[in-house]
Amino acid sequence: MGIAVSSAQAGTSGRLGPEDLVKIYRLMYLSRRIDDREILLKRQQKIFFQVSGAGHEALQVGAALALRPGYDWFFPYYRDRGLCLALGVTPLEMFLQAVGAGTDPASGGRQMPTHWGNRRLNIVSTSSSTSTQLLHAVGCAEAGRYLSRHPEAAAKAEGDYRAYRDVTFHGDEVVLACVGEGSTSQGEFWEALNTASNQKLPVIFMVEDNGYAISVPVEVNTPGGNISRLVANFPNFFFAEIDGTDAEESLRAFQAAAEHCRAGLGPAFIHGHCVRPYSHSLSDDDKLYRSAAEREADAMRDPITRMQMRLLREGILSAEQITELEKALDREASEAADEALKAPLPAISAITQHVYSEDLDPGHPLFANEQAGNGEAGKSAKGAGPRTMADLINSCLRDEMRRDPRIVIYGEDVADASREEALSEVKGKGGVFKLTAGLQTEFGSERVFNSPLAEANIVGRAVGYAVRGMKPVVEIQFFDYIWPAMHQIRNELALMRWRSNGDWAAPAVVRVPIGGYLTGGAIYHSQSGESIFTHIPGLRVVFPSNALDANGLLRTAIRCDDPVLFFEHKRLYRETYGRAPYPGPDFAIPFGKAQIVRSGTHITLVTYGAVVPRALQAAQTAHRQHGIDVEILDLRTLNPYDWEAIAESVRKTSRVIVAHEDMLSWGYGAEIAARIGDELFEDLDAPVKRVGAMDTFVAYQPVLEDAILPQPGTILKAIQDLKAY
Repeated sequence: MGIAVSSAQAGTSGRLGPEDLVKIYRLMYLSRRIDDREILLKRQQKIFFQVSGAGHEALQVGAALALRPGYDWFFPYYRDRGLCLALGVTPLEMFLQAVGAGTDPASGGRQMPTHWGNRRLNIVSTSSSTSTQLLHAVGCAEAGRYLSRHPEAAAKAEGDYRAYRDVTFHGDEVVLACVGEGSTSQGEFWEALNTASNQKLPVIFMVEDNGYAISVPVEVNTPGGNISRLVANFPNFFFAEIDGTDAEESLRAFQAAAEHCRAGLGPAFIHGHCVRPYSHSLSDDDKLYRSAAEREADAMRDPITRMQMRLLREGILSAEQITELEKALDREASEAADEALKAPLPAISAITQHVYSEDLDPGHPLFANEQAGNGEAGKSAKGAGPRTMADLINSCLRDEMRRDPRIVIYGEDVADASREEALSEVKGKGGVFKLTAGLQTEFGSERVFNSPLAEANIVGRAVGYAVRGMKPVVEIQFFDYIWPAMHQIRNELALMRWRSNGDWAAPAVVRVPIGGYLTGGAIYHSQSGESIFTHIPGLRVVFPSNALDANGLLRTAIRCDDPVLFFEHKRLYRETYGRAPYPGPDFAIPFGKAQIVRSGTHITLVTYGAVVPRALQAAQTAHRQHGIDVEILDLRTLNPYDWEAIAESVRKTSRVIVAHEDMLSWGYGAEIAARIGDELFEDLDAPVKRVGAMDTFVAYQPVLEDAILPQPGTILKAIQDLKAY
């Protein structure tokens, strides 16, 4: 139910006319009545959760009416009912969320009510996580600015994700990011402000301050009890601290903020003081922690009452007219609720839809271009002959950036030099492992740049880029430091498509150096942990063991339509093992296709990553000294993995070892072993055996590291024991 405020919407001066005030009141009151109807439905056990936007309506409606639905971009949070209603989400659509209907346009019954999403209105899918969406908003704004400067990047292309990722931009769009005052305690809040300020991005941060984060008062969350005082020295910002219960004051503030952003002057920060007349949600009772006097004081500032009194005081509507208007809105809310209760429930058969892209399968023969590229060997800029994994990853990134202008690369230290003037006299860094060396020099600082030292910032912004249709290829410098980004990876990046029922997706690539077998790497530079990420639906996980596979799999990762976690083993970057000539710019390997790196008949050994060359060593010794013929299967991708290749090999050998560098207990091999035991039991002549690291972290002293991680001797013993069984 979007409305247009007349001439007042264009400027920030003058009073609103009577018609505008009535329209604003309609939106505010209808928002409250939808809340109240949901509360009734929850008490009748017809819906399953309720969280209200009561007390925030004036601030939210003011924000919505200052911006342009379907033109600007919106990253709301779960209290933003009034905002979304004013942008154009209908009461029926809100109630469809509440009942979890299959026709709920925001999520198809997959998310709680008030977890907004609307493709038509540019409302990006909202999660329950607090503050994560602020980094998405920053990435979205970065993408809009990039596209306005490089409109050619919007062109569609067949054969990769671009065929399915539409791009729209205007050059002056504004991004609104909403958050409660309690969420300003989160690190992502500060990381978002940092980047928006540094880059002068057109993001309006709206802090909806009702004084409480569930039961925790604002002074406990925020030093001094006022977030505006803490952020006041961020450069390039437009700041306004306002009475969020006054709709006109709110509208004026957001109009001024939008003008500041559209002019390219930087971001804006609107701190609106609201009230929370209801409890946090129906799962909470604020009488347990708020005094009666405090609750009564909030009730006196209720924005609905304030606007109603203004309409009466200024003679805009009579009491009878207000009553008539409110009765009509009550009926509208009631009828929408009744209609939603009749809506069909989601189909059980649809549960697995949109976990991954249904448009482009990275296991498709489209990506099976392994042979075609071989004739291109020798055309690398670094010359003919075998190249390292590091070389061929760099070559793939370079090839794909030449091919696809939507790609941006960023992370910690990935640029050649952030201060471009230095490039005339220095070689440039290009990553701590030099894998992005020369990319900034060739493609410029808009496409290759350094991020702050903040992993959540890296991945969160990538989500925002990707929902706009771009292809961020970002780097986490060491796997050991991926954990600050885990929230973004698990709850946002991988979930975006499924939770929005296919409306939104974030097909980013996250490159991660991983693993040990390094002298002196120690606890914080040598760990594995891939099984944690293969447990996340919606996330593709790749782990090559050699240069050629790294090149071909990275190309598929970049071109595919799903988010990909691309593990690169640090020990393999420049190993003699696995070097290969440059295969050309179209060489690609499909996901989920294992490779037999050694044929055998006695035992199947399933592995990946840096264990592959160690398994080859062990297999050669086993054959030479003991006459045991081991078949080694390199999985190459961990999600999806090639079950058919495993099953075929196990049926041939009847004995199997699953080996990996990560800890043995609860490791990736446990799933493979369990499935073999479940589905191939009758083909086995011995129990499935696993080889992995000790159940500890990797230590600094090389003697300890060698003992902790699987070695060729460890694998050889497992081969001998299994053959003797």
